[in-house]
Amino acid sequence: MRIYLDNCCYNRPYDDQAQTKIYIETQAKLDIQNQIRKGQLDLASSYILEAENAANPFDRKRKDIQSFLDAYTKILKSR
Repeated sequence: MRIYLDNCCYNRPYDDQAQTKIYIETQAKLDIQNQIRKGQLDLASSYILEAENAANPFDRKRKDIQSFLDAYTKILKSR
């Protein structure tokens, strides 16, 4: 199955995990990420996602997210 995660998904693990909703969303995102790593899901990306990530003012977050995209993107959507 092909999956596309928006920029908010990639940034969710960096949010305040004390809020139950954010914690649950983070766990779901991390589970999806593990399925991508195991090859159970194919990751799609887009130039918009990469542009949004490039604008992230937090160096560590930006680099971590881009590294994951570089390592696991199977399909690059042009639109």
